Amino acid sequence: MPEIYVSTDIETDGQIPGANSMLSFASAAYLADKTLVGTFAANLKTLPDASGDPKTMEWWQSQPEAWEATRTDLQEPADAMQSYVSWLKSLPGKPVFVAYPAGFDFLFVYWYLIRFTGESPFSFSALDIKSYAMAMLKTEYRKSSKRNMPKHWFDSLPHTHVALDDAIEQGALFCNMLAENLNQ
Repeated sequence: MPEIYVSTDIETDGQIPGANSMLSFASAAYLADKTLVGTFAANLKTLPDASGDPKTMEWWQSQPEAWEATRTDLQEPADAMQSYVSWLKSLPGKPVFVAYPAGFDFLFVYWYLIRFTGESPFSFSALDIKSYAMAMLKTEYRKSSKRNMPKHWFDSLPHTHVALDDAIEQGALFCNMLAENLNQ
């Protein structure tokens, strides 16, 4: 079975799952050749015992359109995560979690998967685009930010802080990097 690169982006109201809620998440599933084989997106109701982090909520005030996008068509987290697992299992290959930054996005997605479904089709691992860039650029981690990446790695796709837009954009970035790395 081929690997399916599941570029995932999340939006939250704070820094850690449980104390804070994942507001929205989306995934764009790509083959290595940058064929988009499917997408998944969900906006979630907040966790009953969680609250928004004041600094994060202040940041959201500067992003009213993106905030509004996270608060429409809300689903119960358990329902959304069950649907997500079913979607992941329907993909034509083995899912690999990909994100920028994977440490943050995977933390929330994994916590929600285990809490609400008891399983993670990704197992325990995630592929971090910035770390991949560090290896390709042969530079320090802090110097492997998007502004220091070659322009040809980027497609003309928006970064809007709407989870699906950002998952698609970052998935294309990863696939461009993967193609260059595999063709060297």
